[in-house]
Amino acid sequence: MEKATPARIKVFWQPGCSSCLRTKEFLASQGIKFESIDVHNDPQGRAELAALGARSVPVVALGGRYTFCQSINDVIRFLDLKTKTIEPLPPAELVKRLDLVLESNARYVQQFSGKSFREPFRNRNRTPAGLAFHVFRVAEMGIEAAHQIELRFEGFDDLPPENWTPEDIARWGESVRDRLHAWWASERDPTLSYEVPTYYGRRSMHEVLERTAWHSAQHTRQVMLMLQSEDVAPKRPLTAQDLAGLPLPDEVWDR
Repeated sequence: MEKATPARIKVFWQPGCSSCLRTKEFLASQGIKFESIDVHNDPQGRAELAALGARSVPVVALGGRYTFCQSINDVIRFLDLKTKTIEPLPPAELVKRLDLVLESNARYVQQFSGKSFREPFRNRNRTPAGLAFHVFRVAEMGIEAAHQIELRFEGFDDLPPENWTPEDIARWGESVRDRLHAWWASERDPTLSYEVPTYYGRRSMHEVLERTAWHSAQHTRQVMLMLQSEDVAPKRPLTAQDLAGLPLPDEVWDR
C-alpha cells in the first residue's frame, strides 16, 4: 500500500503586495518549503484560490485549510510554529513613523511626470499614480478602523480619479495626514488596546496601527523604486533608521 503524500504548504500571492512578500520571506527564514502561486499572473492559481473560498491575498493553505496572512502571528498559529515575532513599537512611535511615511510619499508623488505616471509597473497592473494613492488610502482605512469603521479588503483596490495629477494626490494625502494628527490628538486610549473590525477578524487597534504603518511604509519604498527606475532620485529618501522597528520585508518588490 502506498503512503499518502503529505499535504504541501501553498502561498497564494501577487507581485507588489507588501504582506505577500513579508509572508514568503518569513516562511523562508523559518526553513519552511512552500509552493509559490502568483494569482495575478496565473489563472489556474486564481481559480485554486477561489476554490478555497478566499478572495484576497496573501493566503497560506495546507490540506484544504487556509489562513489570511495580514498578521504573521496568524501564520504562526496556523502552522503551529514555535517562534515569535518582534514586539510592536508603542502606538505613539507608530504614529510618528506613519506620519513621516505620509509626508515622504506626498513629496515623492510630486516628482513624477509624463505618461509613465499612469502606466503599469513591472509584473503587476499597478501604476505610480495608483500606488501613491494606495499609500494614503491604507492610512485612511487605518484611521477609519479606529472609529469602528470596518477595514474591508475591497478598499485596497480603490484608485484615484483619472484626472488627478501628482499634485492632486499629494494634496489629498496631506488631508489624510491631517486626519491622522486629529485622531491621535483626540484618542482616549493611547494604548490602543481596544478591538476594531477587519476583514480578517476583530483585532486590537494597536495591531491594526502597526500593520497600517509598515504597510504604508513598504509601498512608499516601492514608490521610491518607481522613481529610481525612471532615473529620478527621491527627495530626502526614507532611511533604515526612519523605519526602524517596523516589520518590513527585506526586499522592496517581489519579481
